[in-house]
Amino acid sequence: MARVYIFKGFERFWHWTQALLIITMLVTGFEVHGSYSLLSWHKAAELHTTSAWGLMGLWIFAIFWHFTTGEWRQYIPTTHKMIDVALFYAFGMFKGEHHPYLKTKNRKHNPLQRVAYLGVKLFINPLLWCSGLFYLFYNQLGSVGLGGVSLGLIALAHTLGAFLMLLFLIAHVYLGTAGHTPTAHFKAMVTGWDDDVNEEPQGANAR
Repeated sequence: MARVYIFKGFERFWHWTQALLIITMLVTGFEVHGSYSLLSWHKAAELHTTSAWGLMGLWIFAIFWHFTTGEWRQYIPTTHKMIDVALFYAFGMFKGEHHPYLKTKNRKHNPLQRVAYLGVKLFINPLLWCSGLFYLFYNQLGSVGLGGVSLGLIALAHTLGAFLMLLFLIAHVYLGTAGHTPTAHFKAMVTGWDDDVNEEPQGANAR
């Protein structure tokens, strides 16, 4: 194992800015939904919408960055050590066992992370994007042939996406404590340096 600079500057900026915007949208979104009163409905709705535009802009830059740097390959699903990682999260981490998957610069995410992140990118994010835009521009949907879609169905889809994102966030933070120390993964995502990484030959690709 070695201490390796594994998370690049934009990657960390994208991760933490995205986290801040998502948490802001969850807090304001559930207030708009009527779950509690914190800022007032008008202020919560305004902050929710502003954060949504900010997050969509960030995702556009992130998609461009992933494809131009080749980092998109980090999310290609693999079954390599998937059972081992699942057993570790189910039992091993409670017995003090070491994580069976040692990341490298070209394979940062374990098999379960890849599946989870891919699910967020291919299902939860599009569900939130589409339902949020449909809700925001509901009065214009008829001009693009979608006038028959009910507002209640759009709100239900957006709320479902919000709960799925909340579940992902809780699991993501919890499993973030499963490093060789409870704060190791968080420190790596702040500094970029991870001290629980396998070195690999230069030029090796993600798989």
